[in-house]
Amino acid sequence: MKLERMDDFFAARLKGYDGHMLTEIEGAGEFYPYTAALLPPERGACVLDLGCGTGLELEYYFALNGEASVTGIDLSAQMLAALERKFTGRNIRLICGSYFDVPLEAGRYDAAVSVESLHHFTAAQKLRLYRKLKAALTDNGYFVLTDYFARSAEEENFYFSELARLKSEQGLDPNAFYHYDTPLTAEHEAEVLKKAGFAEAMVMGSWGDTRTILAR
Repeated sequence: MKLERMDDFFAARLKGYDGHMLTEIEGAGEFYPYTAALLPPERGACVLDLGCGTGLELEYYFALNGEASVTGIDLSAQMLAALERKFTGRNIRLICGSYFDVPLEAGRYDAAVSVESLHHFTAAQKLRLYRKLKAALTDNGYFVLTDYFARSAEEENFYFSELARLKSEQGLDPNAFYHYDTPLTAEHEAEVLKKAGFAEAMVMGSWGDTRTILAR
């Protein structure tokens, strides 16, 4: 298996991406609208979308709250262009970059959301991100995470060891982002969120290996 840089991977798969995500992932037809329904319904609500891609969750969210203000961050300029074409006239600000690097204004967002994006990173990387994310939320703000999770700690460890092996064999930068799934267990994800300062992290829904976690 030849690893691809994260942005190159998604840019190369833009055509057919929406169809793949909606039909090839168990429960996608349910968890996208479910995730959107957990986001703030108030007019003018300010929402941050981490790894927004082509905005699949936003299609459902704007149907519920067309007056929301959304900031979307994604590595792929091509994905963001596709998202922008979908939502002409909506209040959207798009940022092309890594959500690990993009500065976030303190206390700005009523909620944050991420769908099927964060299962590529270590607990340590997520801890730094979640601390930054928590600071960017309002006092009553919350984070909705819908993602793919490992079934056990053994499976989680296997993914990370395999990624390290592949990077070493292919002579790749060990610190660069390459597309390879390294999900944590839902329990470990919740632990990281709490360590970052969230008071609670509850599993709200489950579809195969996908869970929705609500962190407040």
